[in-house]
Amino acid sequence: MSTKAKNKKRLGVNIDHVATLRQARKTIYPDILDAARRVIAAGADGITVHLREDRRHIQDADVFAIRKQLACHLNFEMALTEEMIGIALALKPDYCCLVPEKREELTTEGGLNACALKTELTSACHRLSEKGIAVSLFIEADKLQIDVAKAVGAQAIELHTGRYAELTDAYEIKMELQKISEQARYAKSLGLIVNAGHGLHYQNVQGIVAIPEIYELNIGHSIIAQAIFSGLEKAVADMKALMF
Repeated sequence: MSTKAKNKKRLGVNIDHVATLRQARKTIYPDILDAARRVIAAGADGITVHLREDRRHIQDADVFAIRKQLACHLNFEMALTEEMIGIALALKPDYCCLVPEKREELTTEGGLNACALKTELTSACHRLSEKGIAVSLFIEADKLQIDVAKAVGAQAIELHTGRYAELTDAYEIKMELQKISEQARYAKSLGLIVNAGHGLHYQNVQGIVAIPEIYELNIGHSIIAQAIFSGLEKAVADMKALMF
């Protein structure tokens, strides 16, 4: 197997913003299930959905329909609440990715503070893992956060790439990539699966793709935005083509 083939990443496509468009008019279209089918047909390796506490885009029925009707890898992003743990236990997705969530934010603004939530995370990881659901923590590329992720029983982490995506200075971008790379290497040495996401788009994804320890990228907004111009299938295929 070539080095290029070995370094190919999995792509999880977040379809939340298909639901954002639907909810803007409270219509039945665009259809979330149809979007998920098209994403998988175009070459994505899985579907990511974030069921927010305020239900601003994805709805309960959406996630259960995807799980019931599509044989695809499902990554269920959720807040660390009793309500969401209950939904996850009923849904039984492949992954639960625990993320910080604030009602007033436009999108997730940073990584989960695992260090401050060790007790709650230990309980959640135990309950979810007991039902065969792998748990991922959405955290910053920070050794202490990674150590806690391992200690509480998470099987994976998703490194927050938001700061990297916002930087414009070449030196700062280089330093941020170096930090993400070092922490990805450290996390993998602990036996954690290392994923990454947030703010990634067609012009910046390859810096993250070049990190060999990263297994999967979860990308949503940029793909759905590009789909307006090129169509959903091509937008997914074009992103997948960059991921070597």
